[in-house]
Amino acid sequence: MRFRPGERRRGVGKVSLYRMSARLHRLLTAVVSLLRRGGLWWGLAISAAAAVVSFVAVVAIVVSWSPDRFKGEYDTRPGVRRPLIVRVLALIAKNIAGALLVALGLMMALPGVPGQGLLTALIGISLLSFPGKRRLERRFIRRPFVLRTVNRLRHRFHRPRLELD
Repeated sequence: MRFRPGERRRGVGKVSLYRMSARLHRLLTAVVSLLRRGGLWWGLAISAAAAVVSFVAVVAIVVSWSPDRFKGEYDTRPGVRRPLIVRVLALIAKNIAGALLVALGLMMALPGVPGQGLLTALIGISLLSFPGKRRLERRFIRRPFVLRTVNRLRHRFHRPRLELD
């Protein structure tokens, strides 16, 4: 039995808990169907691909940081010279991506889940806009394991080490 997004379902309540667009619903239905046909192997392949993509993204972002990103006050305003609507849309997109990365990073930080959890969460936090963000970023990067991993990645790509206060 197929349900449309927002359709009433028995035993769930008035309206479905998650209202999805038709495209997203079709995509998720296709993925579930693919997993049912291929079983465990497709699930493992998707998990491995997600881990590789997240690792590549983490490396690209960490390597692109300037060495003084966590030293003093760093200007993180997106596109100050751009029109207001572009800045607002960029801010919204940046915060959505940041929240998603924090959630994924925290899930990957759990034992048994592949991926660079704390680094992904740090990148997500750096994308978010909220009071106290710089203090939280610095607290994260000062953890010896995180700082050592970040500087090792930067060294591998011939980038200078991060400078901290």
